[in-house]
Amino acid sequence: MNLFGRDFLKLLDYTPEEILYLIDLAAELKEKKKNGVLTDVLRGRNIALIFEKTSTRTRCAFEVAAHDLGMGSTYLNPNDSQIGKKESIADTARVLAGMFDGIEYRGFDQEIVETIAKYSKVPVWNGLTNEFHPTQMLADALTIKEHFGKLSGIHLVYMGDARYNTGNSLMVLCAKLGMHFTAVSNKKYFPSEELVKTCQEIAVQTGAVIDFSEDPLEGTKGADVIYTDIWVSMGEPDEVWEERIKDLEPYRVTMDIMNNAGEKCVFMHCLPSFHDLNTGIGKDIKNKYGLDEMEVTDEVFESDRSIVFEEAENRMHTIKAVMYATLKEA
Repeated sequence: MNLFGRDFLKLLDYTPEEILYLIDLAAELKEKKKNGVLTDVLRGRNIALIFEKTSTRTRCAFEVAAHDLGMGSTYLNPNDSQIGKKESIADTARVLAGMFDGIEYRGFDQEIVETIAKYSKVPVWNGLTNEFHPTQMLADALTIKEHFGKLSGIHLVYMGDARYNTGNSLMVLCAKLGMHFTAVSNKKYFPSEELVKTCQEIAVQTGAVIDFSEDPLEGTKGADVIYTDIWVSMGEPDEVWEERIKDLEPYRVTMDIMNNAGEKCVFMHCLPSFHDLNTGIGKDIKNKYGLDEMEVTDEVFESDRSIVFEEAENRMHTIKAVMYATLKEA
């Protein structure tokens, strides 16, 4: 499998075989790291990390992965980069491509990372956009495979707002890998009809199932994985909290929901999570709306059925696989 020079912008650009290759490569690189085997095969290379949306996991994952591969990394936060402000996206891409061997972008519209890739002569990786989150999906898939020993046929239920990057990308992942995806939410929070149609067309070829439910008990019955995310995404105004809480509180992941799915069901979350009052936002929500927990209860989050921290660690291993595969000549 030769992915040298490829961009990694969304899973729709990759075949099921290519996605599985990256997952297997991540598992191999993870085992080597655990055993102290060096993988610094990209010594002398350098990458740029453009973060218009900040993140603990994504930044650390890219920086540690780059270091393990022998590369240097330069972090550009929202105040450091002039992308789209004093310098066009196209010009920024061409400038950075002349100095770096790869470019990561984490920010807003998918169109931005696609434009960077269009004008860049080096690989570009999507660390998150409003529409897609492909590096998170590889980490999720690796985590599921480690837990269940397989991916095909696994039933993953996403509860909450499925219109944006995580919900969209999980549906694409399941369609590509022959999994069963169910979005459980108020119907106005389902993915776009266009993306649903695309995924259903892919599912015909892979044996995947794509379905939807507004009933939390019906939709989660027999699930292998229940997945959720925060109800308000970064960059959205605070004014939407009241509406989201009203619409999505019935879709909070509780232990009753987990038990309804069955004993084998595990809980996943891409983080950060508002499962208690130990965050500033959590305290604000408590003061304004009287909620102690948001998208998931603390009981579920801290239970032995929660694999969120294994999932978080796997961000680094799968991002390493993407950079390794796209930067190392075959």
